[in-house]
Amino acid sequence: MIIDPAAQVRSDLDRLLPCFDGVYLEPFAAGEASLLAESMRYSLVAGGKRVRPVLCMLAAECVGGSAELALPCAVALEYIHTYSLIHDDLPAMDDDDLRRGQPTNHRVFGEGQAILAGDGLLTEAFRVLATASPLSAECRVELVAVLGEAAGWRGMVGGQSLDLEGEKLTAAGGSYGLDYLQLIHRLKTGALLRASLEMGAVAAGADPAQRRALRDAGAAMGLAFQIQDDLLDETSTDEQMGKRVNKDQGRGKITYPMLLGLDGARRALAEATAQAVTLLETLPHPGPLIAWAHFMAERTS
Repeated sequence: MIIDPAAQVRSDLDRLLPCFDGVYLEPFAAGEASLLAESMRYSLVAGGKRVRPVLCMLAAECVGGSAELALPCAVALEYIHTYSLIHDDLPAMDDDDLRRGQPTNHRVFGEGQAILAGDGLLTEAFRVLATASPLSAECRVELVAVLGEAAGWRGMVGGQSLDLEGEKLTAAGGSYGLDYLQLIHRLKTGALLRASLEMGAVAAGADPAQRRALRDAGAAMGLAFQIQDDLLDETSTDEQMGKRVNKDQGRGKITYPMLLGLDGARRALAEATAQAVTLLETLPHPGPLIAWAHFMAERTS
């Protein structure tokens, strides 16, 4: 049976987000640093798509586990993702004033509080995993390792560093090619999406082959996500995206459309999506994740 991606995504969000929404703000309900808690909540509730949490829970279900088992992983992933957005928006990074249609964190709370909000979310993510009582101690240690790799200097943070190096290179009149661009995005964007599927597999007790298939599918979906992001930056409006578009060229960033042209970038998007689907088809219950792979490649914001 052919699944309509948009309908499947709506169904998954309606089913899974109430579980997520019921717990993800709990750590910030009370505490001594009330302004910091407000700053963290501000970015957490700012209307994100919750792609990583939902993919994590769906990955657990894909191999026969339950979404509830993966819920602590889903929460930790959203904390890491939100922290990265807060820091990416800072003047020293991408210098953005708008995120998800609202003023960025540092515009509301100041740069110092925004930096601390990101730091707080980063560390809270690992506390959540370390204390996830439904999961065994061995499982929690493995999850911390997977997320640490994906979020750290061998993953997302490293990708951001390479991105800054690339900007410096182009500002000096240089350039870089497709291999370097793919490396940036494999780390900066792909690592956390890859971890989303792999952590769901770990939480559900997947066997090594299933875990590897989900990890590789997540990497392919991450590449597709970034290519589509680059395409949208070229073809959408600020209102559609909820943030500034056409900003990459202004900062000297190299993008997939710049290197491959719009048609070439669209072909690369289709190839990455097809690779993800092929990997997912080897798993017990792949339908929802396949629908998400197509939806992410076709999204308009």
